[in-house]
Amino acid sequence: MASLKIPKKMQWLFWSCKIEDLDLEKDKHYIISQVLNYGIWKDLKWLFKVYSEKEIKNVVKNPARGVWFRDVLNFWNLIFALKLKKKLLEKATFNLRRYAK
Repeated sequence: MASLKIPKKMQWLFWSCKIEDLDLEKDKHYIISQVLNYGIWKDLKWLFKVYSEKEIKNVVKNPARGVWFRDVLNFWNLIFALKLKKKLLEKATFNLRRYAK
């Protein structure tokens, strides 16, 4: 994996940093989450070439707090036949209404 790099055309998925600064192993959770949330078909194909299904499934199974679209997380939950608890789904998805007052 050391020789693999994120293609420059995927920079738009990682707007908060430069892709050159991302480490495929150390930043695995962030990279997988971003691609699953925002990526297009070509991005997903790249993701599944770089990471194993087990690694990707693990990120979906242990979603980071507040970074997922609800529909996207539900989709990958179905694809990987996971049964994430409702409370975990709530914490993992961002909801702008939660902050509007």
